[in-house]
Amino acid sequence: MFKTIIMKKFLIISSLIIFVFACSNPDANNDAAAGSTSSSTNAKGNPSYDPDRGEGKFKDVQISEKLDEEKAARGEKVSELKCLSCHKLSDERLVGPGWKGTTVRHRADWLLNFMTNTDAMIDKDPKVQAMLEICMVRMPNQNLTDDEAFEIYEFMRKNDGVE
Repeated sequence: MFKTIIMKKFLIISSLIIFVFACSNPDANNDAAAGSTSSSTNAKGNPSYDPDRGEGKFKDVQISEKLDEEKAARGEKVSELKCLSCHKLSDERLVGPGWKGTTVRHRADWLLNFMTNTDAMIDKDPKVQAMLEICMVRMPNQNLTDDEAFEIYEFMRKNDGVE
């Protein structure tokens, strides 16, 4: 019994060490030494990547000034299942960054693309890569539908005080 517990602890610690090294960005220091990238070029030097929009199908998303309460309520339920174990509704970091002010700091299409195309955004987006360096944990792809992403976005807006 005691041997099993020690082996489990060893495996967990080893996995965490491997995860941290695997998620580190070895090119981060080289990019900083080479100077900052332009706003139309991502960290990998892709001039077609738009850091304001992100990577995904959403482009020029039009959001109503008035909050859709029904969508926000559905978004709250989805986020309780898939998001709020890692994110707080305040500006405090839990595992991932807090959500307060998120819809003010980021465009709707960027957030929707990040929610629905997480892996590509982590690989390409300088803002996401900077957050990854702080949080040290890669956000898992939650396989959200487009509707769920819009609902969560609306809940985020409600959290930011949109009425």
